[in-house]
Amino acid sequence: MTSRPQPDSRDAYARFVPLTTRWMDNDAYGHLNNVVYYSLFDTAVNSLLIEAGALDIHAGAVIGLVVETHCNFFESLAFPQRIEAGVRVAQQGRSSVRYEIGLFAEGAASCAARGHFVHVYVDRDSRRPVAALPDAYLSALETLKAPTP
Repeated sequence: MTSRPQPDSRDAYARFVPLTTRWMDNDAYGHLNNVVYYSLFDTAVNSLLIEAGALDIHAGAVIGLVVETHCNFFESLAFPQRIEAGVRVAQQGRSSVRYEIGLFAEGAASCAARGHFVHVYVDRDSRRPVAALPDAYLSALETLKAPTP
């Protein structure tokens, strides 16, 4: 039997992205619906890539396709609440990257949810994996490398 996952602290993440919840994010139980967490993960990572000049969602030759996702929930988040998404690159391959994201209530010491997704970077037109990540991505990913303990 494996041990139960535990929430990460802020020092486990390389960068943070401020996010806000929306009225429609709450479900019938008064907290964020599970699918919203994945949307926040995607928003945090892609915001950082766009900000770094790596990702051009409209005309870039290289795009990332999600091939794997996972999330552990530790505490509820809800509207109205400000969230800080911690982001780190845990693994980087020739054409793939595993991003790990922790969602923190604003100012909280531990994450309310922690997850990951894997992007495989492909040619926009052929949808085939690229031979190597472009330099702009490599530079952006360097700033997201997981902190060393």
